[in-house]
Amino acid sequence: MSEITNLVKSLADKHGRYQESLLPILQGVVEQHKYLSEEAMVEIARELDISAARVFGTASFYSFLNTRPMGKYIIRVCKTITCMMHGKNQIIQELEKSLKIKLGETTLDGKFTLLETNCLGQCHKGPAMLINDEPYTELNPEKVREIIQSIKLNDTSKTSNPDLN
Repeated sequence: MSEITNLVKSLADKHGRYQESLLPILQGVVEQHKYLSEEAMVEIARELDISAARVFGTASFYSFLNTRPMGKYIIRVCKTITCMMHGKNQIIQELEKSLKIKLGETTLDGKFTLLETNCLGQCHKGPAMLINDEPYTELNPEKVREIIQSIKLNDTSKTSNPDLN
């Protein structure tokens, strides 16, 4: 049995084999593997006896359920109207410039993935972004440069996702 098969079985044992178990199992796979591979989604469908299309549809609906390999640092910039009014576009431009990638891309070294996402719950402190689980608020281009520079200086490891190496 593959590692994914074992993980899915373990998560199904924990959460049950019901349609309501789909989301916690998807979250568990992402927590362990950082993204949902096609193999994982097929295994989940088999384990829960539902269609693979249903699994993929659910996985692709939620922005925090990655369906492709991501960088070690996933940067999610809030795309709400409030953050846009407070300068979200300048934040994205600075991130693209600093990381040398566009929205939706991952750096060649596999360290950073840049995404937009719906509300991060920080509208009163926009523009905001989330890097992995860490929120950053009241951003401006200079602050973004400092944050990215700090991460680059403090990260000496290879990417955490072997699919990107």
